[in-house]
Amino acid sequence: MRKKLGEILLDRGLLTRPQLEQALAHTTGGRLGETLVALGFVTPEQVARGMAEQFNLPFVALRDLSFDPDAVRLLNARTARRYRAVPVACEGKKLKIATSDPLNVVAFDEIAMLTALTIDLLVMSVTDLDRALARLYPDGSAPAGGGEAFRQTTDRYRRANAPADEVEVPTDTAPVVRLVNTLINQAVKERASDIHLEPHEEGMRVRFRIDGMLHDITRLDKDISLQIVSRLKVMGGLDISERRLPQDGSLRFAELSEPLDLRLSTLPTILGEKLVLRLLKSGSTKLSLVEIGLAEEPRRQLESMLQSAYGMVLVTGPTGSGKTTTLYSALGVLHTPHRNIVTVEDPVEFRVPGINQVAVNARIGLSFAQVLRALVRQDPDVIMVGEIRDNETADIAIRSALTGHFVLSSLHTNDAPSTITRLVDMGVEPFLAASSLLGIVAQRLVRRLCRHCKQSTTLPSGSPQLIAAGLDPKREHRFYDAKGCESCNGEGYSGRLGIFEVLPITEELREMITARATAGELRRMAIKMGIHTFRQDGLHKAEQGLTTISEILRMTYQEE
Repeated sequence: MRKKLGEILLDRGLLTRPQLEQALAHTTGGRLGETLVALGFVTPEQVARGMAEQFNLPFVALRDLSFDPDAVRLLNARTARRYRAVPVACEGKKLKIATSDPLNVVAFDEIAMLTALTIDLLVMSVTDLDRALARLYPDGSAPAGGGEAFRQTTDRYRRANAPADEVEVPTDTAPVVRLVNTLINQAVKERASDIHLEPHEEGMRVRFRIDGMLHDITRLDKDISLQIVSRLKVMGGLDISERRLPQDGSLRFAELSEPLDLRLSTLPTILGEKLVLRLLKSGSTKLSLVEIGLAEEPRRQLESMLQSAYGMVLVTGPTGSGKTTTLYSALGVLHTPHRNIVTVEDPVEFRVPGINQVAVNARIGLSFAQVLRALVRQDPDVIMVGEIRDNETADIAIRSALTGHFVLSSLHTNDAPSTITRLVDMGVEPFLAASSLLGIVAQRLVRRLCRHCKQSTTLPSGSPQLIAAGLDPKREHRFYDAKGCESCNGEGYSGRLGIFEVLPITEELREMITARATAGELRRMAIKMGIHTFRQDGLHKAEQGLTTISEILRMTYQEE
C-alpha cells in the first residue's frame, strides 16, 4: 500500500504529529503539500522529495538539470504552462518530463499524445518548476525550430482551427484510445458518478461529479477535445457527423477488473458538443433495505407493501438519487423461486441471476410501453419498470397493477406526495392512481461524513442552524462536523447515503387523490398521518454522525 505524504514527512523528521494534524484541519480543498508549505512547516523541495518517494519517482532540482533544446521544442509555452510540466530530455522514444504534480495523469497522457512519445516522470518542487517555465518560455511563445516528432505532431493537428464541419477527426489512433481509457480509469479511481466534458473557446473543460459535487479535473486543447468527442461517440454507437442534435448512447468499458457500463449523452452548445458520461457498475447488487439506509419504521412500512400480491409501489427522486438501487433492494425481498419476476430497463444496470431482464432499445422501436404490452402475456408475478416516462407507459403499468400483478417503478418527483400530481399531469386518471398505488418511497442522496476525520460538535442554544432545522433552539444539540484529511482529499466527506420518506396510501389519501387534491393538501395530510419526512430522516442520520446538519439543510426544506 502506498504511503501517505504526511507519514513520509513524519518519518523523515521534517514534520511533527501536531503540525500534520493542524495542516489536515486546514486542507479543505487543496493538496496537503500546499497547506504544509503555506503554514511554513516544510519547504517546497521537501514536499517534492516526499512525493517522489511516495510515487517511487526520481526527484530532480533545477540547479542540477540541463535541458535538451530538442526536447523543449516538443511543447509550446501554452501547453507547458497549462500542464505545469517541462520537457527535460529525449531518449529514443521516451520523453522525460519534470512536474510538481505527478497525479495529473490526464495531462501526461495528453502530452504523450501530442509528442507521440512515452513519458517518464521526474518530480520537481513547485518553485523550481516556476523558474524552469520562466527560463524556458520567457515570452510565452513556442520555441523556434522543432524536432521531427514536433513537426509530425504539428502536421497531424494543423486542421484544428478549420471549420468544424470540415474536420475529419481520427478516432482509432492509439494515443486517443489511451487518453480516453485513462480518463475513465481516473474517474473510477476517484469514485466519480459522472464525467462532464464541456466545450469552451480554447478547448474543453473536464469535470468529475464525486459525491454529488462537480470537481474540475483538467482542460484539453481544442484539437484533442475534438478527437475525444469523436472517439466517445464511436464507442457509444452515435453518429459522429451529427453535431446539431442531442444524442444518447451506451458503451461497455472492459479495461478494468470489472466491466463498466457507461451512458453517454451529447448536447449541442454554441461552443460545441457537451458530453456527459454516467458510470454504471456492472454486476448484481446485494444491498438490503437496511443497507440502503431505511430507518426502522419506514422500512417496516415498505416491507408491508411488498407483501401484497398486486398493486404498485413507486420509488421517486431526482436523477442520480439511487432509485434503481432501491428498486433492486425491493426486488431482493420479492425474489423467490416461486415468482416470475421481469424487469424492463434502459439500460439494465444490475444483473441478477433468476430474474428476467429486458433492455429497451429506442433505435429499433423497442420502448417501455411495447415491452410492457408483450410482458403481460408472459405470466409475470412481479414487473419492475425502470422508469415511467410517458402516459402510455404509466397507463400500462397501472392497469397491470390493477389486474393481479405487483409493479415496481420509478418516477422523477421532488417528494412522495407530489408523485400523485405528477401522475395526474401525465394523463393518469386520479381514480386509477388511487386504486393501484400501494405506496411511494421518495429519496435523495446526501454526502456521507469521512469516518477517518469526522469530529463531534455541539450547536449551542439559539444557533441559527437549530432554528433553520426546526429543532428546539432552547437547548444545545450534538452533531458532527466535516474536518478533512488525506483519506477524503480534504473534503470531509467520502461517499453518499440515502435519506427517505415513505408514504403508504391509506383510505383517506385515496379519497383525496380521487377528489384531485393538490400536492400541498396531500403533503399536509401525510404529515398529519406521521410521515417520516426527508428533514426528519436526515437530522436523525446527522445525529448518528453519518452526515452533517449543514448537508441536510442544503438538501431538504422545512416541510411542516
